[in-house]
Amino acid sequence: MKVCPINNTFRLIGKKFTVLILGNMMHLGHTRFNQFLEIEEINARILSARLKEMVKDGLIKRKIFHETPVRVEYALTEKGKALHPLLDQMASYSMQHGPIEVFKDGKVRKLEEVYGHDLS
Repeated sequence: MKVCPINNTFRLIGKKFTVLILGNMMHLGHTRFNQFLEIEEINARILSARLKEMVKDGLIKRKIFHETPVRVEYALTEKGKALHPLLDQMASYSMQHGPIEVFKDGKVRKLEEVYGHDLS
């Protein structure tokens, strides 16, 4: 092998906030910069950097709407959409094995209870 495949994936999604941005796009339908600012502890400078990196890595695409005011939206590419099962598995793992840290009531939940769909 040239590189470890796990490390290669981690290189794409391992920076702080990248998986949260992807998750918000997948599960909440977020497409706009200001929507991503709702992610806890993220600031505009870091968000801008992550979005640029994700575009460069081919995980998302940026579309500019030439309106007044100019509107910019982000969408998952096929490469980004392919991460959906991986992120669902990560969420499911925490819901099953770390419910005290994830949920206020500390109760175990399944993915479909939280996001309205299962892992398939």
